[in-house]
Amino acid sequence: MIIAKQTTKFIGLIGYPVGHSVSPQMQQAALDHYRLDIRYELWETAPEKLASFVERLRRPEYLGANVTVPHKGAMLQLVDDVEALAAEVGAINTVVNRDGKLLGFNTDAGGFLKALNRDGGFDPEAKRAVILGAGGVARAVTFALSKAGIKSLTITDVDMEKARRLKANLKHSLARTQGKLPRSCYDAKDITWIDSLTYRLCPIPDIDTVPANDPRFRDALSACHLIVNCTPIGMKHSATEKESPLEAALIPAGAFVYDVVYNPVMTKLLSDARSAGAATLNGLAMLVYQGAIAFELWTGREAPVNIMFKAAEKAL
Repeated sequence: MIIAKQTTKFIGLIGYPVGHSVSPQMQQAALDHYRLDIRYELWETAPEKLASFVERLRRPEYLGANVTVPHKGAMLQLVDDVEALAAEVGAINTVVNRDGKLLGFNTDAGGFLKALNRDGGFDPEAKRAVILGAGGVARAVTFALSKAGIKSLTITDVDMEKARRLKANLKHSLARTQGKLPRSCYDAKDITWIDSLTYRLCPIPDIDTVPANDPRFRDALSACHLIVNCTPIGMKHSATEKESPLEAALIPAGAFVYDVVYNPVMTKLLSDARSAGAATLNGLAMLVYQGAIAFELWTGREAPVNIMFKAAEKAL
């Protein structure tokens, strides 16, 4: 009797840069918990090499990948099929290899809102939010907030054309899905992209795009309930480490400040926000929750969330 040798499988994080990430420690702890012969790696990939690298994921030894800055939008054109939620959001952060066919998912939206609700204790319904950045994370964040009942969104970015495109795409997606969830293709064990009770039948919010140097931006900040940093500014091992995307003097004391950056745990933005008297939340819980959904998509097993939290915290 010939026994086939088990072949090690691989998953990784595709981004540029990826040195700040603790996803390998977090996901490897979950994989080792089930004693799976799967290794999670960092795959730093420059934009010009993305297409050729993604083709490698079709090989049987690859189960898929996570996708981070700056590739979440570009990945839409590189996979074979896009889950409905990812298509509506306009960004992919998880790729699954199914027998050589690449499927794209968005687990950021669910991870973000679950963290905001459970770990931040913040209910977005009828609130006003300011969004810093208009990239792939901002797409997931604004879509999730809109579906959770946010009253208004003010979006700013150094590239205001990108902010205007986000506004147009968001309004189009919300009009298509108003009053319903977009169909989910998640087929892993016991998975939903978000708790159904937090996903409501809500009107489309007021959406505005304002440059950071416009007086209207200060007005929006002073009147907002929630500020979300969707940029990599302040991220460890980046050119903007120890910087903040927002002047400290502009942070209102009564706001909730959510920085999706998780490494370092205390960014300058969060430090300034605490000094201003604002409530804060970093991106660690979002990282774990979105990573748990991805884990279940790759493996079909229930994600050991507590183990993933402990591993991520230890790595930080």
